[in-house]
Amino acid sequence: MDRQSRLRRNEDFQRARREGRSWASPWVVLVAVPNELDHSRYGFAVGKRLGKAVVRNRVKRRLREIVRTQQPHIQPGWDLVFIARDPVREIAFDQLQRAIHQLLSRAHLWRATPGESSRETSRPGPD
Repeated sequence: MDRQSRLRRNEDFQRARREGRSWASPWVVLVAVPNELDHSRYGFAVGKRLGKAVVRNRVKRRLREIVRTQQPHIQPGWDLVFIARDPVREIAFDQLQRAIHQLLSRAHLWRATPGESSRETSRPGPD
């Protein structure tokens, strides 16, 4: 994931939590807030209660890889924070990939490619 696509500053994470809208699964929470840019930026939060550094880094690597491969399908112009929940340690990679896809779809941030059938995407709104 390139440098411009990453959320790095604590202020950006705090703004997303304060102003953003969230969607949750048993494994991951997605927080989305518009960013007024022509591209989306991504941040990953994995708390210390998930385990030691090796476990936390593995979870972050998995989340980053899933988002990297799905990046062309994600609406531009959003700051997205993915917050790992405790059970994410035991989930299979493909299950985690489906969970993130479902969160993005529920948030109306998934763009279908020309061959895919999906309802039109829009800004997040009430469910």
